[in-house]
Amino acid sequence: MKKRGLGLTVIFCLSIILPGLSPEVMAQAEPFYRGKTIRIIVGSTAGGFYDRWARLFARYMGKYIPGQPEIIAQNMTGAGSVIAANHVFNVAKPDGLTIVMPAYSLYVDQLVGRKEVQFDLRKFHWIGSPAVESAIMYMRADAPYRSLADIIKAKETPKCGGAGTASIDYILAKVLEETVGAKFNTVLGYAGGTDIDIAVEKGEVVCRAHTTSAHFGREPFDTWHKKGFDRHIIQTSRKRDARAADVPTIHEIFDQYKVPANSRRVAQILLAAGDFGRPMMVTPGTPAERVKILRDAYLKTLNDSEALAEAKKSRMDVEPTSGEELESLVKEIFESPPEVLERVKKVLAN
Repeated sequence: MKKRGLGLTVIFCLSIILPGLSPEVMAQAEPFYRGKTIRIIVGSTAGGFYDRWARLFARYMGKYIPGQPEIIAQNMTGAGSVIAANHVFNVAKPDGLTIVMPAYSLYVDQLVGRKEVQFDLRKFHWIGSPAVESAIMYMRADAPYRSLADIIKAKETPKCGGAGTASIDYILAKVLEETVGAKFNTVLGYAGGTDIDIAVEKGEVVCRAHTTSAHFGREPFDTWHKKGFDRHIIQTSRKRDARAADVPTIHEIFDQYKVPANSRRVAQILLAAGDFGRPMMVTPGTPAERVKILRDAYLKTLNDSEALAEAKKSRMDVEPTSGEELESLVKEIFESPPEVLERVKKVLAN
């Protein structure tokens, strides 16, 4: 009887104490994410590498989040991911349930002050990136441009496709025009990379720049390479990728054409997108403890043996960057010397 009386006393005491527990302690007792759904908003079309990564995280990341929420990926295309970023910044609640994966060069639109930009990348909470990405420019093999030198001296500029003013297609073309005088006619407005690739096959445009991992990691490029449909003009990596060993890097081109240091600095900022890889951010104002939960789950996913096996099978390169590192990169870019930023704006002015 005494034991039963003690038990009733404990229960009574707990009934008095529990209502007074802090929200933090209660959150530990019942994880915030239990029974909830996280949305990953992808700023590009389905089927591309951004979309592939988002869906991989949707499959694996939830098991590393306390409460194991459902995670779904949704595509919100347009304006080179500006629409997706605007939505998450201005519409989504700051509760850690809405994540965005935009184009890695999104920072450029904010840097130059595009009127469409209604976000501030410095206020997002950066979760991480699965890989560092370089870019490669491809050209239809039947186009009359076998090298960058041919483009520089061409009377008719090649017509390339682009998703928006923050897309690497547009940016690389502008960098090459500014530094070595290679001019391009960039056709903007495509919803995503897949649409540009189809346009290349149809002959609407003859060239495009995009990530090296995507170019050597999926169709239609596998088939193109077998048939000799395309050729490679330039790559933005610091050293030649083994899959494109005969393609000059942009740094080799800068050396060849004796591009001055100040112009290289401008190019470095414009091409810093590769260091962002395929970034993931969460709504500004999200509580710090939830940001930490998402960051931890993100990195654990990139160490998950099943997730890594799936990435390898899909030929998705893995070289993770933490959210803290991405936030430092954003800060470094936006704190560049004013004269450098002015030149960046001039290069990308419409």
